[in-house]
Amino acid sequence: MLWGKSMKTTTDQKEIANFAALSEKWWDEGGPMALLHRFAPIRIDYILQSQRRRAQKKQKREMTPGQPPLTGLKVLDIGCGGGILAEPIARLGADVTAIDATEEAIKAAKAHLGNSGLTISYKCCAVEELARKIDKKSQKFDLIYASEVIEHVTERRLFVEAIASLLSPNGTVVITTINRSLSALALAKFTLEYVVRWVPAGTHDPKKFVKPAELCSEFKTVGILLDDLTGFVPTLSGGFRQSGYFAINYGASGGWM
Repeated sequence: MLWGKSMKTTTDQKEIANFAALSEKWWDEGGPMALLHRFAPIRIDYILQSQRRRAQKKQKREMTPGQPPLTGLKVLDIGCGGGILAEPIARLGADVTAIDATEEAIKAAKAHLGNSGLTISYKCCAVEELARKIDKKSQKFDLIYASEVIEHVTERRLFVEAIASLLSPNGTVVITTINRSLSALALAKFTLEYVVRWVPAGTHDPKKFVKPAELCSEFKTVGILLDDLTGFVPTLSGGFRQSGYFAINYGASGGWM
């Protein structure tokens, strides 16, 4: 049980089936995951920025010059897919545990990891399952991120509670997701899925998109303050940059209140 409630599940079998069908394409940068690959650098930048901001605020870490920025940190990647973020985060010095509810995605991640020279603990499970299984007294995480994941879960409250149960006392949470707005509906759903077809049709359910105020409120109920927000917008070069425009893609980060 978590926070006095019986365990349900955050996973959606339809969503799992959609991603399972694409699992062989996770590392094809010109395939159906191309947008995630293009989006990866700015997401990594925001994860690092968020961790650095929290560390400075808490004044808990001293870095050796030249040391990778995440050295010594236990990091949890929720909804890791084929490992597009997990691998670069591991290269930055982190001790990474990466989970996904899609078995085929975990197989793809492990296969690619074999060629990388990195060590990542990949597990096929939902976050609430991990929260039940591990010893949370000794295995809490310094940094937890869920990037382009929360808009796919069925029970957001349970998802948030599970994250809270796994976060260390000075830990950092980073969420990137899609706003529930007309702009996001027009671009992230209809244009990307049905017009330019950069994202496979059926990838997103607009009812699961979440407004920043809702996300912050839901985390606040478990004692986590998401006190930093940023938007992500496309660039002319095909990548993304941070922006004050939150209407489509955005990130939020913080830690214990």
